[in-house]
Formats: sequence, C-alpha cells, structure tokens
Amino acid sequence: MEPPPSALVTVLSHLRGEWLDALAAELGVLVVPIPAEGELDPEVRGDVLLTSNAVRGDLGDVLDRGVRWVHTFGTGVDQLPLDQLGDRVLTCTRGASAEPIGEWILAVILAAAKGLPDVWIDAPPERWNIDGRVGTVRRRKVAFLGFGSIAREAARLLLALDADVVATRRRTDLPVEPAGVRIVTEPAEAVAGADHVVVAAAATPATRQLVDAALLAAMAPGVHLVNIARGSLVDQDALRDALDRGHVGLATLDTVDPEPLPDGHWLYTHPRVRLSAHVSWSTPDNSTVLRERFADNLRRFLAGDPLEGVVDTEAGY
Repeated sequence: MEPPPSALVTVLSHLRGEWLDALAAELGVLVVPIPAEGELDPEVRGDVLLTSNAVRGDLGDVLDRGVRWVHTFGTGVDQLPLDQLGDRVLTCTRGASAEPIGEWILAVILAAAKGLPDVWIDAPPERWNIDGRVGTVRRRKVAFLGFGSIAREAARLLLALDADVVATRRRTDLPVEPAGVRIVTEPAEAVAGADHVVVAAAATPATRQLVDAALLAAMAPGVHLVNIARGSLVDQDALRDALDRGHVGLATLDTVDPEPLPDGHWLYTHPRVRLSAHVSWSTPDNSTVLRERFADNLRRFLAGDPLEGVVDTEAGY
C-alpha cells in the first residue's frame, strides 16, 4: 500500500478508549469517534476505519468518506459487509487468540476424556479407586475441521500428549506445522473414527452448516463435538437429533447461533451439552494483544509498509 499523503491521517473509529487516544498522540494521527448506528456527520472524512465484527449493518456511508484501509478488532469477519469494500484493504487480528483458544480446546477435551466434572463427588461413591468414566487423550483421535492458527496451536498441545491429530485443509501440498498432524481435504475422512471433533474453520458461505446431518452420521458413536468457530458452521437441529439419540455423546459449544442465545433455548438444558458464552478467546491480556496488533498495522500504514493480517475478501477469511 502506498504511504498516505503528508497531511494528517484520520482514523474513523467505532471503538473508544484511552489507549486509542494515546496511540493517536504517539503517532500524530487524528481519531474521530463515529456512531455504530445512525447518521454520520456529513463533514466527516477519514483514511482508516477501525471497527469490529460486532458492528452490524451497512458501512457504505462510512467507506465512501475516503477510507482506504479497514481494520476489524478481532479475527472473524463474517458479520462485515465484504461486498461493500471494493478495492479497500481489510485486515484483522488473525492469530491473536490462538493461544487462549488452543488452551481452551485442550481443556475441554481433557475434561471430556477425564469425565469432568461428573467424577467430582459430594457423597460416598459406590467404590473408591476406580471410575469407568475416566479416560485418556493419549492415542485418541482428534479431528480439526479447519487448520488455521487456532487449530495449529491446539494441535501442538495435543501432540505433546500423544494424541492422534488429523485436520482438514483445502491444500495438501503446503508444509505441515506442527509436524505430526495428518492433513486431508474431506471432512468425512477427517471425522471418521475420531473421539473428538473440533470445528475450527472460518465462517463463510461455503462453510455454513458444514457440520450437518450427513457429517454427524459419519462420526463415530459417542463422539465429542467442540465448536469454537461460529455457530453457523453447525446445523443445530441435526445436532439436537444426534444428541438425543446419543450418537453425539457430548457437545462442548462456545459458539452458537444466534448469539446471544435467547432464554429458554434447548441448548441451555440439554444433558449432553456443555455451553459457554463465547469466552474461549478471553484472557487478562487479550485486549492488549488486540490493541498492539492494530497499533503495529497503523505504524505500517503510515510508513507505507505491507499490512499484517490481510483478509482475502473473496474467500471470506
């Protein structure tokens, strides 16, 4: 990207915070807060739009104010109107949440394998020293649907426990990292015989309801399904049927459709579902990481250097 003209660079921002004011002062740029909804001041113009996947609706009016680069404060871009971007550059903080979500995947797989929390007791059990619900991750098959930065980090942790890890990727000729992961192109091949299946693909029109009745049927009876991607990747009606029949033994869901999930939804109370409120990415310092990624890219923009985390708007990630 060509460096911006010497005139003051303006960042139009849906986000607020003292950190952004400090960054503006450090780099000598102007930050103009803009509303997520409603009309925009007709005099407002800017070079950069700082937004997030949580901002819904039409961005056309904002983009037409001179914006050349759009940065979303997160990884997912599935809620952004990609068709409105034209030739503008879109970046995201790809990989920023890989470590915490990788840890989350490891934690929920270990919890399922070890029978947690069901093995905790609050009264004398029938027997001590043995419980048939306690299993292992070692030599068990874990299948990842998608092999981006999150899946790679989780795979690294699981391989250290001697798990058998397989993942889907569109291309099989690229280097595999970490070493030891088997790459396949077909989801049905990946999930066959898996003890745990992790949904980790980007949310695009091509991956909508990727986990449908047919793919669920291709999984082994009693499989543990984990979703840390987007709720739209799972056909929840088909999942409910598979859970009711026991074909899916457990579903650990950090993402669902819709979000927030309305009161009274069946996912809250199903005995085979462990549900969390899209928190797998969260750590005490995650916001700092996201801010630093934008700050680094803003410095690159000012210097005319290539930006990091560029999104392929045609592919949707």
